[in-house]
Amino acid sequence: MRALFVGGTVDNSELDLEGDAPPLRYPPDSGGRVTRYRLHEIGQRDGQTAYAVYAAPDMPTREVDRIVEERAYARRFEAQPRPAPH
Repeated sequence: MRALFVGGTVDNSELDLEGDAPPLRYPPDSGGRVTRYRLHEIGQRDGQTAYAVYAAPDMPTREVDRIVEERAYARRFEAQPRPAPH
């Protein structure tokens, strides 16, 4: 699965994630003082997670949604987007 980042210092970056489900925060074990990205959206294709969108913690949801739509992640990965569980 591919991790996609919106906002913050790694905006528009990507990396591969291992496992069946993306972590709710990235990086998952960063300690108490490091800002972590929050899981915002998951794209499913054929019952598998194709991508996970992570947003900077200070970004409003509306802005993240606008950027995700603009970057067309769902179309790029031919996946069905769904909000992340909280």
